Amino acid sequence: MKVLLINGSPKSNGCTYTGLKEVAKALKENNIETEIFHIGKEPISGCMACGACKKLGKCVIDDKVNELTSRLDQFDGIIVGSPVYYSNASGQIRSFLDRMFYSGGGAKLQGKPGAAIVSCRRGGASASFDEINKYFTISNMPVVPSNYWNQIHGNTPEEVLKDEEGLQTLRQLGHNMAWLLGCIEAGKEKGLTFKSKETKIRTNFIR
Repeated sequence: MKVLLINGSPKSNGCTYTGLKEVAKALKENNIETEIFHIGKEPISGCMACGACKKLGKCVIDDKVNELTSRLDQFDGIIVGSPVYYSNASGQIRSFLDRMFYSGGGAKLQGKPGAAIVSCRRGGASASFDEINKYFTISNMPVVPSNYWNQIHGNTPEEVLKDEEGLQTLRQLGHNMAWLLGCIEAGKEKGLTFKSKETKIRTNFIR
């Protein structure tokens, strides 16, 4: 089994990466393979609401979003990491997730566990954490818990490594992700598979 870890920070080896590595360490202890995908420093366009992805099967803007969306079938779970900017997840990761989930990623990730982690100097973590989790809860994805909200504190990677409670929270998240993946695998062996039982109903409130 393999879990995708998305680094939504422009810094490839910063605080968010340090937190993701702690999760990856716990997953490795449970024999779960991981891959950290860094979205990079290049500008990421937001969704233009053009609807072209419904016909093309991918976003009309051909960048790292399409690169990763095309590979989502390779992963059994996903963890999204972001720094906190003004009590929000980074603009880059929000644009990335908007387009990835809308252009086909949401359908590919249905039934797969998801989790968010956020890093901040001081405040705004819980709001950013909640913001990312909404992508999972609208996409039929089980959200993996821990023993506290998945946040780490520090202004540098060195400071993050001193946040003992935060690091423990992220390790527990990794163990919980591994446990849930094992439960899902055991269910498959008994013939239980995820399925969306009803066609999606869309109600428009303006008549």
